Amino acid sequence: MLTSKQKELLIFINGRVKETGVPPSFDEMKAALDLRSKSGIHRLITALEERGFIRRLPHRARALEIIKLPDALSEDAARKNRFNPSIIEGGAPARTPTPVVPPSYMHDNAVSVPMMGRIAAGVPISAIQNHTQDISCPPDLLGKGEHFALEVKGDSMIDAGIQEGDIVIIQRTSTAENGDIIVALVEQEEATLKRLRKKGASVALEAANPKYETRIFGPDQVDIQGRLVALMRRY
Repeated sequence: MLTSKQKELLIFINGRVKETGVPPSFDEMKAALDLRSKSGIHRLITALEERGFIRRLPHRARALEIIKLPDALSEDAARKNRFNPSIIEGGAPARTPTPVVPPSYMHDNAVSVPMMGRIAAGVPISAIQNHTQDISCPPDLLGKGEHFALEVKGDSMIDAGIQEGDIVIIQRTSTAENGDIIVALVEQEEATLKRLRKKGASVALEAANPKYETRIFGPDQVDIQGRLVALMRRY
């Protein structure tokens, strides 16, 4: 038997995937259940897994399989929502994952974007490498201006849905809004992919993984190289 919070979370996850095709983030789950920390969400997910309602898939960030719903809810969902078990990672159905990139990826009007090497989503690595190749990108993923692509290395942005091996599309810019995910060049030596938080005169580079601490820098230590606008993933 589920507690009210466990049932609430299960209903919220199922409803979000059915409504948008996109899984809720841990922050969205926390806000929806009015919890103070993401650790409470982790405990609820563990409880749902132990009771056989969901399954966490190994080696895949935030990938959950809904195995069943409570009896009353299952009947109602089957009637109203045509519920089918799904893997919660980009809303893809079980065994038939849908790539993040839309069908226009293969169209003749695809835009060529330069691939500039790897970017660290973890401990910063060397600054952005030189142009290595071009990749085709759907034009509707791009905004105005110049863009480039980077392969993600590391796991510090997994709670933002960004995994190691993903290709991120970056709009080249030297400015960004608070909360944007950016490519930051630290002290002209290290490049990293993090969420930007401005705190007075300080610049905070915030990870989306509790394993990593937020790093605080002076305004002259960080140069913004670009802003994340899209993500591409191979399955």
